[in-house]
Amino acid sequence: MSPPRVELQGAAVRMGPRDLWSGLDLSVPEGEFLAVLGPNGAGKTTLLKVLLGLVPLAAGTVRVNGAPPRLGDHELGYVPQQQAFDRSLPIRGRDLVRFGLDGHRWGLPRHARAIRERVEEVLQAVGAGAYADAPVGLLSGGEQQRLRIAQALLGDPRVLLCDEPLLALDLGSQRAVTRLIDERRRDAGTPVIFVTHEVNPVLPYVDRILYLVRGKWAIGTPAEILTSERLSALYGIEVDVIKVRDRYLVVSAEDELPTEPGAHAHHGHSH
Repeated sequence: MSPPRVELQGAAVRMGPRDLWSGLDLSVPEGEFLAVLGPNGAGKTTLLKVLLGLVPLAAGTVRVNGAPPRLGDHELGYVPQQQAFDRSLPIRGRDLVRFGLDGHRWGLPRHARAIRERVEEVLQAVGAGAYADAPVGLLSGGEQQRLRIAQALLGDPRVLLCDEPLLALDLGSQRAVTRLIDERRRDAGTPVIFVTHEVNPVLPYVDRILYLVRGKWAIGTPAEILTSERLSALYGIEVDVIKVRDRYLVVSAEDELPTEPGAHAHHGHSH
């Protein structure tokens, strides 16, 4: 059996006087799709920053591809949150993919032709070739996010980190972007750690869920984690999880309503 691509043991992250999470034991093997859920401020994005070498642990250990995290690791691909570009921005799609490219950092030849060929390869891989020369500010959110995925794949990463890549996308674009990420996972065995505020769009692809809340955490399959008993224990309030046609609805009569894993209701009213 291959060693895990990502491994944390007894890991803790501290922000000021409080622990975002602690005692975290997590092992992510090749080919796994791990969804990371939890309310705002629970430390989901911080987990990705730990793996990227941007945030140190307060306790415990972390290894990525068998080594401590390091800045500029070309074996890590990163897909950020969707943020719209200014419509007047003159950068082309292929420029965005190549933006910030450093031959040494990405493990690519410095030869300009080799870089152009690699950029074209990943553009075609994500189906963005048709608008690669269009200004990014004029592209749809889904098209822009395809380009960000191409950028993440540029260094042929062994682990793919995704930080809420579906935010502000319509349902069709959410599905297309998720399928694209999953294709990479299946074709190359690249494990995916996917931070999201809603699990429903990615549920068909998820192997396990890491749920973070109030310094506590739970790991398991969707069927194990998305239950009334498990979420009530994590949040410390009474939570009902209702499954409707393969979609999850979280319901609570408490003032503090969990916003994950999917659509939710408060005092009987859907939001």
